[in-house]
Amino acid sequence: MNLSWDGEENIPAAKETVWSFINDPAKIAACLPEVESTSITGPSSFDAVVRVALGPVKGKFNFKIALVPRSLGSVVDLVAGADLIASGDRATILKWHGDCSVRGPAATVGGRVLDAQAHRVIETTFGNVKKALSV
Repeated sequence: MNLSWDGEENIPAAKETVWSFINDPAKIAACLPEVESTSITGPSSFDAVVRVALGPVKGKFNFKIALVPRSLGSVVDLVAGADLIASGDRATILKWHGDCSVRGPAATVGGRVLDAQAHRVIETTFGNVKKALSV
């Protein structure tokens, strides 16, 4: 099962500031919704324990998140990216996109719910980037 989402945020910060922010694992980790804990594992990667509800199934999931594309061999491979467009000297449009490949029982049982949940996580994360840079 393959899923895909798009959206954008208008961020009141310069393009260079947004670029620096979204490439910092600690700052992006702080923007994820429902995070219980994070651990920085490298200059562009971190692990996160996240509370997730897929319909009636609720639990904690361990995510390995890399800010550069690479295969992690998981059942759910989620890649989110962003394009930055300068909108004047002090504003940036962040256009985001997410792609997800689901294999195994999760694809069979929770496809529609997983689609909605993953979209919410990506949308909330980039919304939180905007909030963090809007101060």
